[in-house]
Amino acid sequence: MNPKRKQKLILVCAMVAGAGIAIALLANVFKNNIQLFYTPTEVAEGKVPDGAEFKVGGLVAADSVKRIGDGLTVEFRLTDNGETVPVRYTGILPDLFREGQGTVSVGKLNSDGIFIANKVLAKHDENYMPPEVADALEKTKAAGESEKHGSNTVLMQ
Repeated sequence: MNPKRKQKLILVCAMVAGAGIAIALLANVFKNNIQLFYTPTEVAEGKVPDGAEFKVGGLVAADSVKRIGDGLTVEFRLTDNGETVPVRYTGILPDLFREGQGTVSVGKLNSDGIFIANKVLAKHDENYMPPEVADALEKTKAAGESEKHGSNTVLMQ
């Protein structure tokens, strides 16, 4: 093989290997830092990753907010009008946090089935609801209506 061709082949192989390593590193960074959103129904069905941090969103269930211990620890239930997930959070809640309002919590599910939140996000005005929460509530509502009317229901857009 011609020495110039051999050098070019080595250079091309090195570039391909470098690009492959860079892509692998980027994929690893994205995999470790992504937080997936789940609804309370998906959490109850066990569709959440074990030991991974994720987001769960829904409405704060009525009469579910309870302060325990030091006053900074709060327990409440999130619902999508289908299933509920118990949530425990230690810290200062957002000013707009209250029962019946849309909320997204970030954290991990413990072995007892309680979502241990490290961050609680509340909506910022009367008309806003996180898109993921609104979609989840709409799907649960549609599923509930189709069960009421039987399996022959046709949904029109």
